[in-house]
Amino acid sequence: MREEEKKRTSQTKVQQFFRKRWVFPAIYLMSAAVILTAVLWYQNISNNVAEDLQNNQDEIALDEQEAVEVNATKENFTMPAVDAEAVNVVKKFYDPNATTEEQEAALVFYNNTYRMNKGIDIAREDQKQFDVVASLSGTVTKAEKDPILGFVVEIEHENDVVTVYQSLAEASVQAGDKVEQNEVIGKSGENLYNEEDGNHVHFEIRQAGTAVNPESFMGKPVTSIEEAAEEEATEEEVSEETPAPAGETEEAPAEEEKPAEEEKPAEEAPAKDTETPKEDTDKSEKAPESDKDADKGAE
Repeated sequence: MREEEKKRTSQTKVQQFFRKRWVFPAIYLMSAAVILTAVLWYQNISNNVAEDLQNNQDEIALDEQEAVEVNATKENFTMPAVDAEAVNVVKKFYDPNATTEEQEAALVFYNNTYRMNKGIDIAREDQKQFDVVASLSGTVTKAEKDPILGFVVEIEHENDVVTVYQSLAEASVQAGDKVEQNEVIGKSGENLYNEEDGNHVHFEIRQAGTAVNPESFMGKPVTSIEEAAEEEATEEEVSEETPAPAGETEEAPAEEEKPAEEEKPAEEAPAKDTETPKEDTDKSEKAPESDKDADKGAE
């Protein structure tokens, strides 16, 4: 009986509690607070995940852009003409290793003097004027008119490489301008230095101030010039080092033979002396014959 009474009193208390006006609003507020907290927490997690994904995508995009920029800087030398197929090389670079005929064809006659061509001369077959373009992207360091060479434009590139464009009728760039590859920098023309080629452009490639053969590097990157120079230097070192041991063994006897050659005059001197007694002996041998003749005459 007591237990039943206790149950009834507890139930009445609960009912009385829920009958109060502030209970249900409080429950609703607490539920709303819990739900709002859960929503905010979920949104925060979602935002963090979204930020992480965005950062990863940005990093990937930056990596791709850098790769594109690196590839874009690796330009290859091109013929300095808008239409490369419409022009020809009318005078080649003077190569010390070329044949005599090729070297003679690469000479420029000016002021009664033959001079070695330090670049290549490019012209149209019909001798018409054409647009001259930058062989590589770079910065214009010189753009001025020369009374003998015509307009001269020099463009500086990476790896201490400079391209030179001479015999221009006009220049459309100025010193300090940034030019892109195949951008028009002027028009071909004539000059007093090489009147023989008519309307043309003289094109040079210089690496650290030294002119190299432009035809050898057409379609190749700037770095190929240094690679070629390193290979050439390596070949020269190898060619110098390889015969060194043989040369030392061959030079040793050569040095010993030199004194022998110097001693030859000393050996010839006695030979002359020995010839002198021969004459004396001949005279001495002839003397008795003359005496006999004298005796015969006396008889």
